[in-house]
Amino acid sequence: MGKEQFFYNPKTLTYEKRRKSGILILFKLLRFLVTMTVFAAIGIFFAYSFFDSPKERMLKREISQYEFQYTLLNDRLIQIESVMGNLQDKDDNIYRVIFEAEPIPQSIRDAGFGGVDRYARLDGYQNSQIIIETTKRFDMITSQLVVQSKSFDEVFELARNKSIMLACIPAILPIEKGQGNIISGYGMRYHPILKYRRMHWGIDITALSGTPIYATADGKISFNGRKGGYGKTCMIDHGYGYQTLYGHMKTITVRKGKTVKRGEIIGYVGSTGLSQSPHVHYEVIYNSKKVNPVNYFYNDFTPEEFEKVLELASRDTQVLS
Repeated sequence: MGKEQFFYNPKTLTYEKRRKSGILILFKLLRFLVTMTVFAAIGIFFAYSFFDSPKERMLKREISQYEFQYTLLNDRLIQIESVMGNLQDKDDNIYRVIFEAEPIPQSIRDAGFGGVDRYARLDGYQNSQIIIETTKRFDMITSQLVVQSKSFDEVFELARNKSIMLACIPAILPIEKGQGNIISGYGMRYHPILKYRRMHWGIDITALSGTPIYATADGKISFNGRKGGYGKTCMIDHGYGYQTLYGHMKTITVRKGKTVKRGEIIGYVGSTGLSQSPHVHYEVIYNSKKVNPVNYFYNDFTPEEFEKVLELASRDTQVLS
């Protein structure tokens, strides 16, 4: 309680108690409140500057835990990416090679994501970079999983149809073994009629006129008739990228569109077109490119016989057509 104040009253010649005015009391109260407010503000400032509130401490613990979990996620992503890389490598270099399928281009496996603002919603925070990078890697893995899943579906279909596919791959001689001889093979050869060297896109197998010619794999007749210097020609579309051509035939016994089986007679040896003597000119086309037919004779020869055939076909001899 504040001290009481007195003053001397000359009229009454006595000391009288001084009464406090309302304004003075109000002024003192306001001064007290202002002083307390300033001290409170200073206290709060220092408290929040140097000490964490319970809520802040809780939030910091949560943020620290999130950072730790994101670090763990990134470590796991590295492991997943490694496994995915092994799967992609096996898919391209083992599974798809076995079934003669083209590998998936890396540009498709690493397909990007459209839109520069795709991750804008994650930006602007203290830990935005780690969150964005982790999200990007998850998106990439997801995209690669979709591509890989489709690839395995394709490989599964190829495996299920493997027996059908094998029957459609040229694998035998077009003339019965022992009924003809390989005279010239695939490569640059001298043409006996045109009198200059040019690329010989198949092999020439000499045989007696009228010797049966066989389909070397299952397929459908895509052409029968005359074809320039090939003379009477038959072509078979085997599917799976394979085609075969049989030239200089005497007679063609199958019509266009007919389905044939491996070993089925399609015509007979002749000497039509630019031909010097009876023989069959045989070509194998794979994915629109002419390839060496000798590599597809594995069903008719032992390994030792196949080596001799390879050596014979590689000789730079004169062709018959």
